Amino acid sequence: MRTGFAEVHAVILINLLPHREAARKLRKDVFNVSLVASALVGGVLAGLIFLWFQAQMAGQEGKNQLLQTEIKRFDDQIKDIAGLEAEITALRARQQAVEDLQADRNLPVHLLTELVKQLPDGVYISSMRQENQNVTMQGVAQSNERVSELLRNLGNNSPWFAKPELVEIVAGSVALTPREQRRVANFTIRVALVRASEAEKKHAAASSTAPAVAASSPVNK
Repeated sequence: MRTGFAEVHAVILINLLPHREAARKLRKDVFNVSLVASALVGGVLAGLIFLWFQAQMAGQEGKNQLLQTEIKRFDDQIKDIAGLEAEITALRARQQAVEDLQADRNLPVHLLTELVKQLPDGVYISSMRQENQNVTMQGVAQSNERVSELLRNLGNNSPWFAKPELVEIVAGSVALTPREQRRVANFTIRVALVRASEAEKKHAAASSTAPAVAASSPVNK
């Protein structure tokens, strides 16, 4: 009986060793397969992510190229607009020059008309000379105060004159009768003539400010 039990026990011990080796090998194979599968899945994911990034970069590059094209087109349009504005400015300048030349033909008329209006009593003009837009006039006044009044009138009361300047004033005398002489002031005044376009602007500005001044002045009750 003992001999048979020992033989059976020995057989059981011998049969368990290959089973454990097989299980260990199976686990190792499964682990290796898992590693390979994980590597393959990771590679596929990495490839997909790379392709996605490449597609995004290609799309962005296309958008950038489109933006560059549009920017270049807008730059060309801006240059064209700038050129047109320069041409328009030059045309306006030439048009203004022609209008000024046409208006300057009437400057002597405006000069004489306004001068008659602005001359105070007791002031006489003996000579007058025009150079471009500047007029130099010489005359005789009954007093220095009359000359000052003429300067004020030329500077404030007429849109056709600007920057009146007293060049010279010299005391003199005029013989009223063989026995009677009167002291007078011989003067020289220089004043600038204003072009028609500028005179119209000054006249319009003066007309617009006059009602405002009248409305702001106090009313006596």
